[in-house]
Amino acid sequence: MTDLTQIPRRLEEIRQTLPEGVGLVAVSKFHPAEAIEAAAGAGQRAFGESRVQELQAKVERLGHGPYVWHFIGHLQTNKVRQLLRLRPALIESVDSLRLLDEIDKEAGRQGIVQPLLMQLHVAREETKFGFFPEELLDWFRARGFESLRATHICGVMGMASNTDDTERVEADFRLIRSVFDEIRRICPDLRGFDTVSMGMSDDYGVAVRCGSTLVRVGSAIFGTREY
Repeated sequence: MTDLTQIPRRLEEIRQTLPEGVGLVAVSKFHPAEAIEAAAGAGQRAFGESRVQELQAKVERLGHGPYVWHFIGHLQTNKVRQLLRLRPALIESVDSLRLLDEIDKEAGRQGIVQPLLMQLHVAREETKFGFFPEELLDWFRARGFESLRATHICGVMGMASNTDDTERVEADFRLIRSVFDEIRRICPDLRGFDTVSMGMSDDYGVAVRCGSTLVRVGSAIFGTREY
């Protein structure tokens, strides 16, 4: 059960560990609206959700205003229209060109420009989604982004391997950061390509040391998830 009284303290403790320029997304998935309100009352603005239906319920209850919604989960193409109607500030988990194309088309139909991140797959687990590093680099070398009309690629997102091996985790994060840096090198004309989203409750400190600009922290703020 989420202890609402502890959320402001936990938030402040995490903020104290983040260098200037590193943003914080409070991963609110599976947590009640009351927990989000408690975090917002303590000054938190960005919240991360991974299911379109759950995000919709929370947007309908809480609105936007002080709440800046990030979508951080695997997104199916048949959910794109519903998600974009909720006007997420950032879709962090674009893991295929098919999904990117659908978002671009639907954003055009809705008359918006949708900010997003390209998700990298560097982790050891096969279950994780995303582009392999060379695959994404090849797409940028071919300037595939030039065909987009209603999306803005703001950077990359990735997750490290689920392991206690700190060296492996650090290597994963450094690879994500190196892909980001290489994209900026080969496409210096990209505007607003400035976000590296990596690091969660157990490893965000390592991610920050490796060049993360945005961390996604859930259980360290809200406690155990309510599934």
